[in-house]
Amino acid sequence: MSLLIKNGRIVTATDDFVGDVLVEGETVSAVGRSLDGVAERSPDGKAVRVIDATGLLVIPGGVDPHVHLDMPFMGTFSSDTHETGTRAALFGGTTMVIDFVLQRQGHSLKEALAEWNGRAAGTAVGDYGFHMAVTDYNDGTKAEIAEMVEQGITSFKTFMAYKGALMIDDRQMTALMQEVKKQGGVVTVHATNGDMIDYLIAKHRAEGKLSPLYHYLSQPEVTEAEASGRFADIANYTGCPGYIVHLTCEGALNAVRNATRRNQKVFVETCIQYLLLDASLYEKDFDGARWVMSPPLRQRKDQETLWAGINQGLVNVVATDHCPFMWKQKLMGEKDFSRIPNGHPAIENRMELLYSEGVQKGRISLNKYVEVACTNPAKIFGMFPRKGTIAPGSDADIVLFDPAARHTITAASHHMNVDYSAYEGWELTGQVKTVLLRGTVAIENGRCLVGKGYGKFIPRAKVRGFI
Repeated sequence: MSLLIKNGRIVTATDDFVGDVLVEGETVSAVGRSLDGVAERSPDGKAVRVIDATGLLVIPGGVDPHVHLDMPFMGTFSSDTHETGTRAALFGGTTMVIDFVLQRQGHSLKEALAEWNGRAAGTAVGDYGFHMAVTDYNDGTKAEIAEMVEQGITSFKTFMAYKGALMIDDRQMTALMQEVKKQGGVVTVHATNGDMIDYLIAKHRAEGKLSPLYHYLSQPEVTEAEASGRFADIANYTGCPGYIVHLTCEGALNAVRNATRRNQKVFVETCIQYLLLDASLYEKDFDGARWVMSPPLRQRKDQETLWAGINQGLVNVVATDHCPFMWKQKLMGEKDFSRIPNGHPAIENRMELLYSEGVQKGRISLNKYVEVACTNPAKIFGMFPRKGTIAPGSDADIVLFDPAARHTITAASHHMNVDYSAYEGWELTGQVKTVLLRGTVAIENGRCLVGKGYGKFIPRAKVRGFI
């Protein structure tokens, strides 16, 4: 069946007008005004379903390039699987996610990819891709980079923290960047100074300071600012495109500002929680464990910096770092903050929170909203224009969004596989109503109409160092 979306306010990163969208098969066939005649001449000869989008925003499906589904961490696994996580994403207007494959030290990238494929293939409800997290860079790993790029995995994640498990040193970082640049990829980074953090964690534990507040105090702003600057310097030396994930604070963004003075482009991602939540939540005794993540929440002055950075074009993407754990799992660290699994749930809430707190409150424009939530991640990670926009030939990943609908976030009504919400009781303006995934109505009237395995792995093109 062809599908005609009529009379909606079509918003992309660059356009904003009232019109129609014609969908045929899995892709957009036409975008314009008064497409009834075009739809009647639909070449597939099938019936045309009409959706009246009067009063609704018609926006591209969201792209969340930072999620952790069914991820092993601290002796447990994140609680959303590729099935439950991508389904929840669809309910929230996100049609494409990029998950992280974690290489185990002493093992190959191919082994890690096989493990993650085994969990995602045939189970994901929404579309997905992979970043490859390199935790053991050696000659064998180097030889696999080209093969990963050939398979459509063009981004390589590094950690400057978690020594002994995920962290690589500057020698490995430099060598990895040189090879990734050669093969047409991008290196992304968790930019915090792991050695300094490990010292502070040990110091606080030795002093008997074990509440969630000390998770925050073990990762002061300087740890992120220093590592962000060091990463930018290495990327500049090697000429490799660089992308900082979940940047949280003024000091780190200033390191990126400094890099622009030498005409360097560093891609920057922040996450919805860093725009909206602050470190005062860690003062809620153990209840603060709900928001234990790395990097931690920061101060209100950092929120102001990040909103400004979005409008200045320094912050390019708003993601989630979705990594949920059940409350029982969080209780693993009840007597020691360093044992609390790091992460919080947001995959379902990102698009609505960003609209309500960003667009509705006048912090960002509608076009900027689409740019940072949909278009830029698709461009940076080699999926544009297939993903991230509404244009002829693009995948028909489309969200019908009611900008006036008011609703409240609660764990009782969300679809993520986690028994609490990081935003419990938040009252929002703006709500996802209908979601198309590759031309199929996936979410309608509060129900998911596509099943386990409908989601596709989306291979990605080689990366450009600019957007």
